[in-house]
Amino acid sequence: MSADWYVLRSKARKEDALYAQVVQRGLEVFYPRLRVNPVNPRSRKVRPYFPGYMFVRVDLEAVGLSVLQWMPNSLGLVQFGGEPATVPDSMINAIRKRTEEIAAAGGELFTDVAPGDKVRIHTGPFAGYDAIFDARLPGTERVRVLLQFLNERRVSVELHAGQIAPVKRKR
Repeated sequence: MSADWYVLRSKARKEDALYAQVVQRGLEVFYPRLRVNPVNPRSRKVRPYFPGYMFVRVDLEAVGLSVLQWMPNSLGLVQFGGEPATVPDSMINAIRKRTEEIAAAGGELFTDVAPGDKVRIHTGPFAGYDAIFDARLPGTERVRVLLQFLNERRVSVELHAGQIAPVKRKR
């Protein structure tokens, strides 16, 4: 049987320790992390892209399910109906590509958008609305924008950063 990708769950905030255990056992692991600019300068500057999860490529018949389940700091593989769920190679490649894009951008998704700038929401329930960019939420790919409704009332909305685009200023 060939090796497949699986999702390995870790105990809360123990991803780095579990990653070290998996590497020590010589297993192939993909643990996507992102550099972030935290509000608190003493907090972690590199955080997991999927907190509590990482991907391992193993031949379960050769390694055994119990090795991954009983490894220190592990909560076992993600399973559906008692069967470990496999992850297609294409999904792993897409995640690698996305994390590389974010890393290439310095970890910031919208460096050209500042608080007070006008943005347009292009997906989701508010698609087509213009809003005012308020803030990028620390350590996440989420942003806060202000929607203006009737009577000049502004409502704060949190969205995924990929849902907005800056509005080009007319010159």
